[in-house]
Amino acid sequence: MAQQRAAIVTGASSGIGLAIAEMLGEEGYGLTVAARRPEKLEDAAAGLKAKGHDVEVVAGPLGDEEGVKAVVAAHRARFGRLDVLVNNAGVGIGAPVAEIDTKKLDIQLGVNLRSLILFYRESIDLLRAAGQEHRSALVVNTASIAGKRGEGWLSVYSATKGAVVSFTQAMHRELSNEGIKSTALCPGFVDTPMTEFVKGSVPAEDMITPRDIAEAVRLLLKVSPACIIPEIQFIRPGD
Repeated sequence: MAQQRAAIVTGASSGIGLAIAEMLGEEGYGLTVAARRPEKLEDAAAGLKAKGHDVEVVAGPLGDEEGVKAVVAAHRARFGRLDVLVNNAGVGIGAPVAEIDTKKLDIQLGVNLRSLILFYRESIDLLRAAGQEHRSALVVNTASIAGKRGEGWLSVYSATKGAVVSFTQAMHRELSNEGIKSTALCPGFVDTPMTEFVKGSVPAEDMITPRDIAEAVRLLLKVSPACIIPEIQFIRPGD
C-alpha cells in the first residue's frame, strides 16, 4: 500500500538523522534512509523496520552527484512522492588553517553543501507536487551553531554550515510561495558520534540530545501552511 506521506533522510545511520527518521516513522511517513556506510545504515534501518516503519535503504557517497541521484531515484520508485526532505548528512574535520588538507576540504564541501544543493535539484518536482497538494512540503537542512558564529580550527566546517543557512534562506525566497518550506537547524554540541572529539571537556549528559532535534522537526510538521519557521537554534545553558 502506498504511503500517504513520504520522506528522505540523509545521514540516517545514527545521531540526529536516525532520531529524525524514527520520529517521521512514528508520524506515519514512508522512509528512504541514506548514508555512506552500508553496514551501519542497514543496522539503523533494521531498527526502524522492527518498529513497523516502511523503509527503503540506499547506501552510497552522498557528496557525489550519482550518489544523490541514486537516493532520489530509489525513493521515487518506492514511494512516488516526497513530502519531507531532510538534508542531514555532514562531515566535520578540524584543522588549523595552515594545515587544511585539500582532500578533507573537498569532502566537507561535497557532503555538507554540494549534496544538499543537489538533493533540492533532483527532488524539486516531487516537492512541488507535494506543495501543490497540501502547501506544507518541507525541507530540513542540518546546519550548526558554528554556521552562525565561525569556530577556529573548525573553519571549513563552519563555512559550509554558514552556507547551508544562506542557501536555506535563498530556497525560502525561491520556493515558499509554491508550498515548499525550508528550515535550517543550527544546533550546538549534540550527543552523537560526531562530537566524540569534545566529550573530554563537554560531557555527553551536558549536550543537546538527538531527540531534541527530532522533536523540533515534529513541530515543523504540525504548523499550518501559513507558518514558516526559517531557522531553529539549539544552544546549551550559558552558550
